[in-house]
Amino acid sequence: PPASQCNTAPVQCCNSVQPAGSSAVSKILALLGVVVQDVNVPVGLTCSPITAVGVGSGASCNNQAVCCENNSFNGIVAIGCTPVNIAL
Repeated sequence: PPASQCNTAPVQCCNSVQPAGSSAVSKILALLGVVVQDVNVPVGLTCSPITAVGVGSGASCNNQAVCCENNSFNGIVAIGCTPVNIAL
């Protein structure tokens, strides 16, 4: 189920979230030199932070709002993503 908050990092809005083992994600991870041990880890692609201002009262993400464990790739990818319900 979607989380109602994100304790590890800012909520991200990603164009898509796919398993690390998918062909699109694995190619990008290889180009970045990122090794993910579990091919089932959800990876967000092309992500940008959603500011806390307005969460629940106007925050919008037309794609997938997620909370990710590792956002250190400048928005290209975010690793370990969990869906977030920003309507709360």
